[in-house]
This record gives sequence, structure tokens and C-alpha cells, in this order.
Amino acid sequence: MFSTKKSLEKFMQAYKNEVRRHISKTTSVTNSDAMAPRLDQSASKSPQAEETGPKRLLKLQKYHRFLSTLTPQEMPMATRGLAVSKDQSREFMAVFPDIVRDLTETGKHIDVPEASKWLAKLLQYNVPNGKKNRGLATILAYKMLEKKENLTPENILLANVMGWCVEMFHTHQLLLNDIMEGTTMRRGVPCWHRRPDVGLNGINDAALIQSAMYTSLKRHFNTKPYYNYVLETFNEMLMKCSMGHYVQKLMLKTDKPDLSLFTMEKYEAITKYKTSYYTFQMPVSLALLMTGVDDPETHRQAKTILLKMGEFFQIQDDFLDCFGDPTVTEKYGTDIQDGKCTWLAVVALQRATPAQKQIMEDNYGVNKPEAIARIKDLYEELQLPHTYSVFEETTYDLLRTQIQQVTRGLPHELFFKILDNIFRRSV
Repeated sequence: MFSTKKSLEKFMQAYKNEVRRHISKTTSVTNSDAMAPRLDQSASKSPQAEETGPKRLLKLQKYHRFLSTLTPQEMPMATRGLAVSKDQSREFMAVFPDIVRDLTETGKHIDVPEASKWLAKLLQYNVPNGKKNRGLATILAYKMLEKKENLTPENILLANVMGWCVEMFHTHQLLLNDIMEGTTMRRGVPCWHRRPDVGLNGINDAALIQSAMYTSLKRHFNTKPYYNYVLETFNEMLMKCSMGHYVQKLMLKTDKPDLSLFTMEKYEAITKYKTSYYTFQMPVSLALLMTGVDDPETHRQAKTILLKMGEFFQIQDDFLDCFGDPTVTEKYGTDIQDGKCTWLAVVALQRATPAQKQIMEDNYGVNKPEAIARIKDLYEELQLPHTYSVFEETTYDLLRTQIQQVTRGLPHELFFKILDNIFRRSV
């Protein structure tokens, strides 16, 4: 059992060392028996003729190790969203119109009706149309943590409202991120700031979403004993996300990314601050607070596991961005041309020869089809799909071991549910 912080830190160091050992042994020796056979490639292949979608999917599945992330039957949470019942999904969606109505039709801003109308449009376009992983995870965690006798209709409604506040937080982050990165499409439709009637006014719209979030929190939770803790949680997550964006932008000060900064330590920091904290820790922390649990040690144990899950979730997302089938993932990957610090790029630079590193320097962050194709070919030459599959299985086993060591009354079933959603196992 992890009875002390020191023993848990010791386990986490062993965790990292074990994962890195598994990654290293698959790629450190050119002809290693642990390495999958190289993909057949034609020397005369034109970069413009790059294989995508199902063809690339089938090609990658020639690896002897099962690439479960690419299995269409059970797609990971990064693609299909959190697996919850249809009733829960309908229950969650049924609350959203009431939240919009409370924010726009309560008579608070009767002298600026056009602003209220715009807020309603803003919320409806941006908030409810994603996978809603974070909001649904908040409700799932609450229902699994709360005592059965306290699962009243009123408390379940509050859990759904909290879930939508988390989704508004996520939307606030997306709106700003899309503007900063110049993203054009989101969830199959033009990004909000790309609309002719929005543009850079989207910055103010992001602030509107954030204000709506805090207004909803005050309206529904200001009399609850945990209200101040909830506000602290949202403020802390906002600070962490902002820091994550800043560190990521440090790598893109010019038109080309600075690949010398692409280290695993830097990648892990960006992932933790931009994704893991608010995607995994935040929903469970809020659920714990709603059930009256404010013990620091309980929150710390949950945080340790959830941040490691969040790290893998982002690594999985990086992999799908490059090798996923857009007809299934519903998005076309842009990490390579955007020059992002991804797990694939970091591991490639760790494994690359000087000549291969020069290929990265010449092509990474270049928005040309031939440059993108060359980077993907290099990833395959370096056996990164196979390395990822080894990493995936190792991480799953280590996280299961870590969950089984949790104390403080935290239900193991909650963490196993989240874990199995990430790794596409049956839930």
C-alpha cells in the first residue's frame, strides 16, 4: 500500500524506468528480435502518393504486435468519447437547455438583449457538440463515489450541472487555443473564430464562456459547503492550462519549431499542464468535493494516478493524429505541419541517427504534403508504431498495478472504468 508520499514517489520512478526500458529495448538495436519487421516501402515512392486512411491502417497492422489503438471495433476514448449509458448521455444533454436559459433569459441583462442572444448562440455552437468526456467523467465519478442514499434527483442534477461547468471550462480553452494556433476546423465544422461574424472577437467570446461558467457555479453551488473548494479548483486548473500553453509556445517562437527543446521531460510537462490536470484530475477532484471528501491525502493519491492516465491519453491522441483513420477519428491530423512537440516527435529524435535528425529539421513543421509524408515515413522507419504498441501494453499493466495499491477508501472500480475507457477494453 502507498502509505506514504515517499513510497508512492518510489513506485512512480520505477514506473517511468520500466516504461522507458520497454521502449528502449524495441529500438536500441537495429536488428533486435523485439523489433517488428520493417514495413515494405518502394524506393521510388512519390511523397505525394502517401497512403492514408484504411490503406495506411492495414499497412500498419502488419506489425506482429497488436496495434489496439487502430482497431475500429473498439476505438479509444480519445476518438469515441467516454463510454456511458445512453440514458446517462440523454440525462446530461437534457440539462443543457436549462443552463442556457438560466444564463440568457433570467432578466439580468434586459438592457442588452442582443448580448444575451449572442451568448445563447455562442454556447449552443461550441459547448454541447464534442465528446463531452470531461463532463460525463464528472457525473460518472460522482455517482461512483457518493453514498447510495445521497443519490437523490437534486444531487444528480447538481452533478450534471457541474459536468456542464467543466465542459464550459474546456470550451473556453478550445476557443483560445484555436485562435492561437490558427485552427480552421473543430468537430467537423469551422472553428468559432473562423466564422465571418466572429474573427478576433472570439477572444471576448472565450471570456463570455468563462463568465457563464462562474455564473452557473454561483447559481447552483454558492450555498454548498464545498463551493469555495470548487472555485479554487477551477482557478487552479485555469492557471495550469495557461502555463501549459505558454511552455508549448516557447517551442514555436519562430516559423520553425526548435527541435533541441523536444525532450521527454518537456513533453511530459506540457502534457500535464495542458491536458492531464483538467481532463483527468479535475472531474474526479470535483466529484470528491461534492461527496464531502476534502482530505488532502485522498486527493493526492487520486491525482497521482489520474495524471499518469492523462499522460497516456495525450500520447494516444498524438499517435492517432498521425496514424489514425480520419473517417473514424473525425479529424485530420495536423501535429506534424504545426510543428508540435508530440510523443512521436520526441521518441523519433531520441532514436534518430544524425541523418535522420536532419530529415526532421528539414521537414518537421513544414506545411507541405511531401514534408508531412517524409516525416510519417521516418516514423515508420524508426518503428514508432511498434514502439507505441509496446508502450501501450506496459503502461496499461503498470497503471492497473498502481490502482490496486490505492488506499483511503477510493473505489478501485472508478479508476479501472476510466482506464478501460482510455485503452478501449470492454467496460
